[in-house]
Amino acid sequence: MNTLPEHSCDVLIIGSGAAGLSLALRLADQHQVIVLSKGPVTEGSTFYAQGGIAAVFDETDSIDSHVEDTLIAGAGICDRHAVEFVASNARSCVQWLIDQGVLFDTHVQPNGEESYHLTREGGHSHRRILHAADATGREVQSTLVSKAQNHPNIRVLERSNAVDLIVSDKIGLPGTRRVVGAWVWNRNKETVETCHAKAVVLATGGASKVYQYTTNPDISSGDGIAMAWRAG
Repeated sequence: MNTLPEHSCDVLIIGSGAAGLSLALRLADQHQVIVLSKGPVTEGSTFYAQGGIAAVFDETDSIDSHVEDTLIAGAGICDRHAVEFVASNARSCVQWLIDQGVLFDTHVQPNGEESYHLTREGGHSHRRILHAADATGREVQSTLVSKAQNHPNIRVLERSNAVDLIVSDKIGLPGTRRVVGAWVWNRNKETVETCHAKAVVLATGGASKVYQYTTNPDISSGDGIAMAWRAG
């Protein structure tokens, strides 16, 4: 009887964009982590993101202003608690990226001090966009990829599609119903593999490819949303 090739880890992260790689780097000092990348690790939506990242760095700006700008731009669709959480934590998250080696553009002020070059984009009442020229996503992704690939506790499996989550009751495991891994299509070897994990994180991004026109790459097809729905 043929058996499927197996991988095992403490944490399986499905998705290799900024979210997945950031989490991997935060966990890897204490846990063995596997990151699944549907294609080459540089081919996610993060890599192609241009503009920049919004965070309050200007002394004349405020988190309250950032929150209100976001709620107005959201036209009533936003969850206020989520907006407040993101705006309040944006600066510390950007600082973490800087600590990893991400280089945002700077400029010299009239007083001779160097500071981050903040731009203002649609919907914002202040300059609060940090950027790396017009290729911010590429800078962020390239930096995180390099850090992850050089961390001894992180394995990045490229061209590896998560087909479905492995749920305990579907394979006869006793106890509380839980996700214990994923079945993975290895596109390099054209084989199905199993990946067992104590915890599984979905960081697969959105589903923009369900629309006829999108600037996102082909891999943005909502796989994680579908797997979560099937798992219940």
